[in-house]
Amino acid sequence: MSKPVCIVTGVGPGTGAACVRRFAQDYRVAMIARSVDRLTALAADIPDTHSYPCDVTDTDALHATLAKITADLGDPRTLVHNAVGGAFGSFAEIEPEVLENNFQVNTMALLHLARALTPKMIEQAEGSIVITGNTSAYRGMAYFAGFAPTKAAQRILAEAMARDLGPKGVHVSFVAIDAVIDLEWTRKRYAGKPDDFFCKPVDIAEEVYRLAHQPKSAWSFSSVIRPFGENWTLNS
Repeated sequence: MSKPVCIVTGVGPGTGAACVRRFAQDYRVAMIARSVDRLTALAADIPDTHSYPCDVTDTDALHATLAKITADLGDPRTLVHNAVGGAFGSFAEIEPEVLENNFQVNTMALLHLARALTPKMIEQAEGSIVITGNTSAYRGMAYFAGFAPTKAAQRILAEAMARDLGPKGVHVSFVAIDAVIDLEWTRKRYAGKPDDFFCKPVDIAEEVYRLAHQPKSAWSFSSVIRPFGENWTLNS
């Protein structure tokens, strides 16, 4: 039998690419991101991965992309919504348009993805949606005003989806990363920090994969992960 299909949005060089590599071991992976070059390179490097360049805030383009994925690969069984819009600044500093755009990426894209993909999952009484988040989804810190409200809305939408879809056989979960992710730019910003200060994308991907494959008798909605040395900036 052919492998099932997984969609990963927000395929950047860190968590997104790591999720693609992990799921491609067992799935045919449709990769969604704006960067054509990055997706092309990953598709050439990782077997069973397929490039679908798209801006998830363009609703018409997103629906056309999902239709193409289904036509090319079949109905997706798993969705990893990793696309993220972020901005730093107080409520007085940020441009309102920035917050609106981040809401489109983080929350509205999730809504459109779920509405398009879950009918077939419900019909088959199986499927999984995993959303990657962070601690801004749980608290409103002053400098996160352009970002946190949209991630909080994303988490609440995900919970509403989980309550609706769970009894229908579709698992929805939210993983909050209480850490600095190990990326080239974060290494520069936190120069001098030891390796164990950072959360490795490959380890995040393992948690995403685990959540997507939990047995139905023991589903989790909320998972919070952090490096062992993290001082728990989020208590949950």
